[in-house]
Amino acid sequence: MAELGQRRRRPLALADPEALVASARAGDARALARLVSLVENRSPELRAVMKTIAPLTGKARVLGLTGSPGVGKSTVTGALVAAYRAAGMRVGVLAVDPTSPFSGGALLGDRVRMQDHATDDGVFIRSMASRGHLGGLSLATPQALRILDAAGFDLVIIETVGVGQAELEIASLADSTLVIVAPGMGDSVQAAKAGILEIADIFVVNKSDRPAAQEAVRDLRTMLSMGRWGDGQWKPPIVSTVASAGTGIDDLTARIEAHWSWLDGSAELAVRRRARAREEVAAIAVAVLRERMGGLPGDARLDELVSG
Repeated sequence: MAELGQRRRRPLALADPEALVASARAGDARALARLVSLVENRSPELRAVMKTIAPLTGKARVLGLTGSPGVGKSTVTGALVAAYRAAGMRVGVLAVDPTSPFSGGALLGDRVRMQDHATDDGVFIRSMASRGHLGGLSLATPQALRILDAAGFDLVIIETVGVGQAELEIASLADSTLVIVAPGMGDSVQAAKAGILEIADIFVVNKSDRPAAQEAVRDLRTMLSMGRWGDGQWKPPIVSTVASAGTGIDDLTARIEAHWSWLDGSAELAVRRRARAREEVAAIAVAVLRERMGGLPGDARLDELVSG
């Protein structure tokens, strides 16, 4: 087992960065997966890769999905992938999962619900382990997002761990953030009071065929009515869906398109893109610090510092 763990941590040998990026842009899924692995493994060759892709980024739309476990984030993601593929868009998905305490990798969870797209060359799905990072994302997510952007994807969907009220980091990475709730999954008002209200661009009440669906919609409308919305500001709409049946997905994509149009006509898009760049720089700094401190918690260097 120890030998297996060492093999997992061994840096990947890197071909010419420009050739690897060119292959990924040409649709080579293996080259793209290799680039994302370099990010996750914090490879020393990553700097050369990021320098190569820097001029190629800034074109993809980024859609973030967040919400408590069990609300159907993966099902909504799969439905959105199908809708945007039907529109001819290339779609990348970064699905951040909890880290397995046994393997150290991602617990794939509901990724099986997106397997309908596994053989589609226009879709790339990658599960990423949170590796203990709080906030619903992985430290590698910002750079992985940049790689998918450079690879020519029109849309990148980021699905968070699903830790509920704590996962607010997604708002700094996404152009549009969808907060998904479901009837009977807890008090939506409490979620809104905890800060979810502030990060949502669109609320999605999924599983709306359940009896308590209208109550969830009413709770959210009550919370939104307490907000102050100035002229020209975006007020989050509420969309009801049954993603497993495809119900409401057309309405949801129309609301997403409306939000993108609003972003394009305001200064908010530039603000969000700058926030994304800051998040990436912060992630790099934290990764370097963790390396200097001895890597993951529990390593000898950290134990020594704690004991001292």
